Amino acid sequence: MPNALPSGLPAPAIEPLTQPFWEGTRAGRLVIQRCKACGKHQWGPEWICHRCHSFDLGWEAVAPRGRIWSWQRPHHPVYPALTGFGPYTIVLVELPEADGVRMVGNLLVPPDAPVTLGADVEAVFEPHDDATPPYTLVQWRVAG
Repeated sequence: MPNALPSGLPAPAIEPLTQPFWEGTRAGRLVIQRCKACGKHQWGPEWICHRCHSFDLGWEAVAPRGRIWSWQRPHHPVYPALTGFGPYTIVLVELPEADGVRMVGNLLVPPDAPVTLGADVEAVFEPHDDATPPYTLVQWRVAG
């Protein structure tokens, strides 16, 4: 898989608010918040609904696919373990089946690959079993 992240990166902070997301990724599912009052999805995790201000939020699995809304290609390492890893492609993925929420992630393509706005992408769940605690990242690849 091109651009899989190297070992040696810090594990994400898995705290009560984000724990359902990380449990979902470990199971190979994309899980995001959905308000029980207004029914709308949201990302990132919050204690309150962005739309109706309800505190009654739940989590649900959504289709692990979307489309590229925006992208960027950093050429410098943002963490020492990424030295020699760049350039890499970061995408903002819109999830049309989840009220159009947008998530940031790495696009698994060669460093010089062209990127097309609106291209369909699908989630790739990349386990980091050697980390403490183990976690799984959501990466993206062009569909098809």
